[in-house]
Formats: sequence, structure tokens, C-alpha cells
Amino acid sequence: MNRNRWILAALLVLLIAAVYDNYGNELKTLLGFENKSAPTAGEEQSVSALVAKNAPKPGTKAPKFSLVGLDGQTYEVGGKRDKPLLVNFWASWCDPCKEEAPDLVKMADKYSDQLDVYAVNVTFYDKLEDAKGFVENYGYKFPVLLDEKEELYRKYNGIAFPTNVLIDADGTIRDVIVGTLSPEELEAKIKKLLNV
Repeated sequence: MNRNRWILAALLVLLIAAVYDNYGNELKTLLGFENKSAPTAGEEQSVSALVAKNAPKPGTKAPKFSLVGLDGQTYEVGGKRDKPLLVNFWASWCDPCKEEAPDLVKMADKYSDQLDVYAVNVTFYDKLEDAKGFVENYGYKFPVLLDEKEELYRKYNGIAFPTNVLIDADGTIRDVIVGTLSPEELEAKIKKLLNV
């Protein structure tokens, strides 16, 4: 009896696929979905191309933001600053973020006189208690900001954790790093930002 159910289910899936393949656009119109014509050769863009087009890039001004940190203070970015800034987007469940955390702490300590570091927990994808545990476990001494609605992460077109954005003292993005780097590569990028 169970075997017949599986066979019928498989046949139903194949039937739906065949109908959709042959009559998909007509079904969309019938069901009230918009039926757009296919884009012409110059109009078609991939999703990654659209993301890249709108993403803040090196050489452009960093999007302005204001977020509250775990310490209750409000941190703002936008325009000229006293020091260059490294903005680190992360989540507590992210294994590469865990891998990167000790190196981030070392760099923040080593360059504290010349560089600000803001760790932005994208709390929309995380749990506040887990984020607090992460910060305590890795000994973050720099500001940890909470992006509870994912607004800042979207503003910076975040696509993966961790993402590091290096911003100079004039408020211009100098580098965007998606994923982790070796400690040596991260320090080289920081030194370039600081002109050291």
C-alpha cells in the first residue's frame, strides 16, 4: 500500500512539472501573476551583477549609520573621522567568524592608537545572548554594535559572514573583505589603510 502512494506521488510531481513546463506562462497569467516578457540581450543581469552594482565599493563614501552597542552607547559613522575604521559584520554561529575573532582582537589591540574597530553583530540572524557569549569568550574590547533589523548589513549589501569593511579617516571605503584572511593578509590590508 505504501509503495503505491510513493509511485502516485512521483507521478503527480512529474505531471505538475510537465504541465508547468508546457503551460507555465499561461498558468501565471491565469493565476494573476505578472507575465513579463523576456529581457532583451542588453537588459539581462545576474543577481550577483545587481548586488555588485549596488554594493559600496572601494573609492566610494561609506554609507552613514547609527547603531547602539552592547555598552548602551550610540555609535555613528559617516563622513570624516579621527581615525580609520574597520567594520566587522559577524554572527555568533559563524565558524569563520570564530576563526577570525582572535586575529581581530590582536589587530585591534596592536593598532588601537591608529584604528577604530566596530564589530557589528547582525542580530537579525543571531540571538543576543549568543552574541554576548561570543564577545565574552573572545575578549572583544572594541565596540560591539547590534544590527537588530539587518538594516546596516543590507545597506552594505552584506552577502556572507564575516565581512570586513575598511574605511579611511575621510569616510571613504578602501577595501571590502568577504570571508576570512590569514592574520598576515589582514594586517597587510590594515597597514595599507593606515599608510604604515
